[in-house]
Amino acid sequence: MPVPSRNERFVRTLIFVPRPDIGPTFPFKEASENHGFRIRWPPWPDRFSDGIRKAGEEFAKQTASPSQNHARNNFEDQYRPIELQNIPLPSTGGNVTAEVRMPSGIQDSPMIVDNRDGTVSIRYEPREEGLHELHVKYNSEHVQGSPFKFHVDQITSGIVTAYGPGLTHGICGEQCKFTISTQGAGAAGGLSLAVEGPSKAEIGCHDNKDGTVSVSYLPTAPGEYKIAVKFADKHIKGSPYTAKITGEGRRRNQISVGSSSEVPLPGRVTDAELKMLSATITSPSGIEEPCFLKRLPNGNLGVSFTPREAGDHFVAVKKMGKHIANSPFKISVAEKQVGDARKVKTSGIGLREGKTHTANTFKIDTRDAGYGGLSLSIEGPSKAEIDCKDNEDGTLDISYKPTEPGYYIINLKFADHHVDGSPFTVKVTGEGSNKQTERIKKQRDAVPITEVGSKCRLQFKLPGVTPKDLSATVASPKGIVEDCSIMPTDDDGFAVDFVPKELGVHTVSVKFRDVHIPGSPFQFTVGPLKESGSHRVRAGGPGLERGEVGESCDFNVWTREAGAGSLAISVEGPSKAEIDFKDRKDGSCYVSYKVSEPGEYRVGIKFNELNIPDSPYRVYITPATGDAHKVEIGQFPDQGVKSGKPQAFIVRKCGARGEFDAKVVSPTGTEDDCFISPIVEDETYSVRFLPHENGIHYIHVKFNGIHIPGSPFKLKVGEEDCDPAAIKVKGDGISKAVSGHKSEFIIDTTGTGTGTLAVTIDGPSKVSVNCSEVDEGYKVRYTPLLPGEYYISIKYNGVHIPLSPFKVICTGDKLAEPGVQETSSVVVETVKKYAKGQAAPKSILPVFKSDASKVACKGMGLKKAYLNKQNTFSVQGAEAGNNMLFCSVYGPKGPCEEVFIKHIGRNNYNVNYVARDRGEYIIVLKWGEDHVPGSPFRAEVF
Repeated sequence: MPVPSRNERFVRTLIFVPRPDIGPTFPFKEASENHGFRIRWPPWPDRFSDGIRKAGEEFAKQTASPSQNHARNNFEDQYRPIELQNIPLPSTGGNVTAEVRMPSGIQDSPMIVDNRDGTVSIRYEPREEGLHELHVKYNSEHVQGSPFKFHVDQITSGIVTAYGPGLTHGICGEQCKFTISTQGAGAAGGLSLAVEGPSKAEIGCHDNKDGTVSVSYLPTAPGEYKIAVKFADKHIKGSPYTAKITGEGRRRNQISVGSSSEVPLPGRVTDAELKMLSATITSPSGIEEPCFLKRLPNGNLGVSFTPREAGDHFVAVKKMGKHIANSPFKISVAEKQVGDARKVKTSGIGLREGKTHTANTFKIDTRDAGYGGLSLSIEGPSKAEIDCKDNEDGTLDISYKPTEPGYYIINLKFADHHVDGSPFTVKVTGEGSNKQTERIKKQRDAVPITEVGSKCRLQFKLPGVTPKDLSATVASPKGIVEDCSIMPTDDDGFAVDFVPKELGVHTVSVKFRDVHIPGSPFQFTVGPLKESGSHRVRAGGPGLERGEVGESCDFNVWTREAGAGSLAISVEGPSKAEIDFKDRKDGSCYVSYKVSEPGEYRVGIKFNELNIPDSPYRVYITPATGDAHKVEIGQFPDQGVKSGKPQAFIVRKCGARGEFDAKVVSPTGTEDDCFISPIVEDETYSVRFLPHENGIHYIHVKFNGIHIPGSPFKLKVGEEDCDPAAIKVKGDGISKAVSGHKSEFIIDTTGTGTGTLAVTIDGPSKVSVNCSEVDEGYKVRYTPLLPGEYYISIKYNGVHIPLSPFKVICTGDKLAEPGVQETSSVVVETVKKYAKGQAAPKSILPVFKSDASKVACKGMGLKKAYLNKQNTFSVQGAEAGNNMLFCSVYGPKGPCEEVFIKHIGRNNYNVNYVARDRGEYIIVLKWGEDHVPGSPFRAEVF
């Protein structure tokens, strides 16, 4: 799950320059700078003051209800009424209250209007000038965005004033509006406007020709926005204003394509040697970035990179931290090879308007723009499906299909810079998908500081689990591991207890049948918290993975390490959800929800308006299980399972009527069907499968297309201890960085066995990232291009390691254009590492010195073969040195049944195979670890 923007701020600015030599014509657009606009515009003359006063009086009349008319006094002639519309509420039933705190400290009661659509509007007639606070609560809990702040000015103040709901509150993805009046301001200065917040906000202005101007802006992410209005370079009264933007935020989809320069380097390299090499490239301006090495078809070493500037670049290639021969290598880049976003051309109606449930298209032409990576993201009310067709001539055809109407933002970057016109604002019309959303919001207090020697407790609830299947350990900051006690609690949950012996961050691992439960390993700080925030919240449970119509879908949320803040939970899907929340008062809570319709739901969890790691979760809710709940399994393997060994278990239908199927999903995501054979016809069956990898496998068993209770079942394969909790990270690059400079850190995997290591970096800019093998594990290098906060998630076999995600503060200059949150990642299949002083098991294979490029292969069997006959070819390795010959023949339906290899002397071989099916066959020949020239071969069988 990508991590969204956290504290990134975007600014849009409008500058109005007085022109005494022309009349009050508006607007005149002069230029566009950094996604803002510069507008020439004279201030209004005093003669429009009467129109402003009359407009304010008319507005007050329209917003007041008949029941308020008798209560009006002379305040209505002094202050404009305040109205906040469409404030969303939970639908669980309850009371709404609102109060206004005036600058004098007096509390007042506004009017609450039920809009009958799950929202309310607040109307208030001020009695004082200055900054007010509006508190809106639902069942004594602040609603999203509350408290709201608004500034009140006198109507006839004689100075520049601003008023309207857009200065206080708004809904994400909808236009927020307010009005600026310059009554009595004269022509002694210019008027400027800026909107700063979590997203870029498109600003629009309209001259009402009556001394006022209507302003609108479009926020695309929830959060707090600052609106600065200045006259003569000074803030007007009340500026900067604070607007609370509520809503779920924008759904974003992103793709990255583009071209890179590929340069051969001197020297040959084998596949095995390539895995031990790492490379960085230094530009003429001194920016050092990781780059990618590859083995070219002729066996030479090649480097792939995206040039950012012209001049001499230097590529440093290292093996285990030391330069290889002739490194660093010099590469000259011409001016025309450098990517230039200004030369990218875009066309198509899909950049201006769109329709829901329809492929909206546009074209991108990069033929004259040089080498560069192309990054495209589309964010809006729904996650639009993006399709990219590379025409292989420097042009691309893009189509996107949104499912909800509204405003969408298309960000298009080339070589880390926006192309002309980007970001594009597209209005999408049409029918929506009728998705319904339910939200709750709870305030979380900071838990008391835990002291050394005191009892520490971590609570959770997992339905259908017994204490005998659970185990728990705690690792101290010094690495001492001890067992924890697990006790049942009164609410059918469990509590893990331990007594710490030192200050610092402890790691608590909770496992179910040797597999980490969702959320584990947990961070538990003894003493003051060193770091807090949404990235320290954990969530887990079956309700974030699967569910059933009409049944409770449950999960846990642990906020202890995040400190104090607001926790917001939303469920969006085909039907409205009923959400229940139970606070354990120890920094954890238990959430359950029920829905009435099957389909795909999105469960969002936010802390202080920011998504927690892996949020939002995609959950598929199945129809009522029917007979599926009757099906039982038995003799399920739970320990000692080895890769490459067949496994089996029993399925009993217990009278259920229908059919069932089963499949196994490996740690790398490979799916394989299980073999099902009857033991007792229509009652008991044997299910067999063959695991090919080490790690956690998921066994899916469905009856009539619906998961049986407990499915998918987790199975740990392999004897090696591939425990994510044992992995450690070190290096400056995991906590701080400087833009344009290479940062690095080491992931220590000694003693953890083999597995899949995934590193994801989210932040203001795309980063070049690579991962290379070192003695104690793997070194990760990356180069950010923009200052700000980056979050590095490190997962091992799909589970976060301790303290992941890591928060990195990047300083320095801006070397790329700001835009949407960018994601970069790298995935590595690890090998077992050993600590210093710990001997690795000796390989039984001898050390060969050979050259696969000198092997020659001949024979008709490499090109054409005949059905059910012996097909022959020869392999001549006399000049290649000693090594092993590996041969595989794979046909249209699977491996070839018969392959015979005969050594005829001096490393020469004859190979015979019999093909049983017509079609194309693939013949793979390797001399040791390396392909021989021409491999893999393609042979057609007649």
